[in-house]
Amino acid sequence: MSRWDGKSKGTLTGYKIFVYCIKKLGIRSAYSVLVFVAFYYFVMYPSSFKAMFYYFRNRQQFSFFKAIVAIYKSYFIFGQTIIDKVAISAGLRDKFTFDFDGIDILKQLLTEKRGGILISAHIGNFEIAEKFFSEIDLEAQIHIVTVDQERSVIKEYLESIEKDKPNVQFIYIKDDLSHIFEINDALSKNHLICFTGDRYFEHTKTMKASLLGKEALFPAGTFLIASRLKAPVAFVYVMKEPNLHYHLYTRRAPEIKHRDAQAVLKAYTESVEKMLKRYPYQWFNYYDFWKD
Repeated sequence: MSRWDGKSKGTLTGYKIFVYCIKKLGIRSAYSVLVFVAFYYFVMYPSSFKAMFYYFRNRQQFSFFKAIVAIYKSYFIFGQTIIDKVAISAGLRDKFTFDFDGIDILKQLLTEKRGGILISAHIGNFEIAEKFFSEIDLEAQIHIVTVDQERSVIKEYLESIEKDKPNVQFIYIKDDLSHIFEINDALSKNHLICFTGDRYFEHTKTMKASLLGKEALFPAGTFLIASRLKAPVAFVYVMKEPNLHYHLYTRRAPEIKHRDAQAVLKAYTESVEKMLKRYPYQWFNYYDFWKD
């Protein structure tokens, strides 16, 4: 059973404090608030502490004390990504710099008009991916498949401060499975569908694969769809770097036999591993991912 329920923690008051700090004091000053926020989560959430200690100690092979420090650092960086997301939505995008590593792959996929599947993970700051996609997708041909289970008051507040509306479309996962029809409709138009491939919900079909040397469960739907379509597959990540800088990575998946979902999953986990070796502190699945 996945212990992730589709909801991230946080309150409307907390978001308003961050927005105030960002607008009045600047982004870097807002980061200073995270010294206390990160410590709060470090102390008050033992289950996520335990899960992250396992990740750093057993999967990344950190020493005991380095793993302890890494947990706090992970909370701090995660808080930075939230502030960055709010800042960019509030019109401060020009405060950030970006590297587009593999943007030619995305442009090629759009030019080929064959449709395609983009798969990412909850590492880095994928939630601002739409800001990258909007720069190359002038006809809104990219659809991001996501959950819509955040508290509505927070969602409405973030939408109210958003200056530049994204030029991408969203397909929200719903209990009645109506999102399946939206996905099929987008694919029939040769558009690109973007999933995350590392989280699943209870009672949904899963697949097993090794990640960082240990077997884990992944949502089967993403990889079944990717393997059954006669369309290219690419892996995309938006990773945070120092000094308000982000790096977009796009890597095209190797040619895989039709309907071989396990091969797609294997290529995906190998791709995620490479990112996690480069950015070990940006793994943001704060639950017992490996069930170990």
